[in-house]
Amino acid sequence: MYELLKREGRAKRGILHTVHGEIQTPVFMNVGTVAAIKGAVSTEDLEEIKCQVQLSNTYHLHVRTGDALIKEMGGLSKFMSWNRPILTDSGGFQVFSLSGLRKIKEEGVYFQSHIDGARIFMGPEESMQIQSNLGSTIAMAFDECPPALAERKYVEDSVARTTRWLLRCKEKMSQLNALEDTVNPKQLLFGINQGAIFTDIRIDHAKRLAEMELDGYAVGGLAVGESHEEMYHVLDETVPYLPTDKPTYLMGVGTPANILEGVERGIDFFDCVYPSRNGRHGHVYTNEGKRNLFNQKYEKDMRPIEEGCRCPTCRRYSRAYVRHLLKAKEMLGMRLCVLHNLYFYNTMMEEIRNALDAGRFQAYKEEKLYGMEQIAREKENPS
Repeated sequence: MYELLKREGRAKRGILHTVHGEIQTPVFMNVGTVAAIKGAVSTEDLEEIKCQVQLSNTYHLHVRTGDALIKEMGGLSKFMSWNRPILTDSGGFQVFSLSGLRKIKEEGVYFQSHIDGARIFMGPEESMQIQSNLGSTIAMAFDECPPALAERKYVEDSVARTTRWLLRCKEKMSQLNALEDTVNPKQLLFGINQGAIFTDIRIDHAKRLAEMELDGYAVGGLAVGESHEEMYHVLDETVPYLPTDKPTYLMGVGTPANILEGVERGIDFFDCVYPSRNGRHGHVYTNEGKRNLFNQKYEKDMRPIEEGCRCPTCRRYSRAYVRHLLKAKEMLGMRLCVLHNLYFYNTMMEEIRNALDAGRFQAYKEEKLYGMEQIAREKENPS
């Protein structure tokens, strides 16, 4: 059950009550594609850096290690020793990202495995079965993510098929949740709004989704080729047609600035690989902007990545030491950067919730954005 606590403009402050615990929103979900955050981040680490929700990938866990085995192990929560909520995506994004290895039909999608070339079929029923085997808190409906700049006719046909697939997902989940051996009989289902950058298609689809009384609603197919301005316009036009008394999830987005803009437009849930991927390449987020720790100016810098930060990295290690590890290609360097970045994201979401509680989100957003541009301003105007 989603509890809407407060609104400031379109921005929402809420709590999603689940079988695996409460999710305070707005929230950033830490991306653990194969039931682990890349960068050697453990479950204990996730708890320490204030992670509320861990996100895993249906397709990748299906092809390796296998959802049937994970079900036998008691589900994803027990398998990875994580007792907080988990969201599993549906495999639908792989319909987009593995475009050279798949064929879309009405019944579902035929894939060629990116690992060994084996033939795989996944449709709405198969996606729901896999996610039921994983026992996640929230399952995503199986959809197609059309390219942001696809032609209108293609997008119209794709969205119509996604809607038909959603009906099949809903029916299959209802059947699975009623079975005696289901890992999580209270698994929630989120539907996904699509439509590329055609706002009329997006709005029509949002209206159709709202009629289905789902547990939550995602906006998909953004941050896949369109500009930030186009993405924000789609959110401005689409989100008002999604139910405000249910959580809204912007999939695969994004930068700290994207998140602040999304919250302002009524988004509750976010996920993105940026903090972990950038961290593995020595790029770390701070309240002054993003630092590249490979820069030589940090070679003798004994300050933490961000002064005042309470993450496990900043409490103990210096920029100089982390840079040394990265240059030496030691895994610890990547791990320390990923820990810092995820802590930064999770702390920012905590600050956003506090600002909404205090009725000052707009002021917080402006202060945060201005502060995070400081490093860029210094580059433009070196002393």
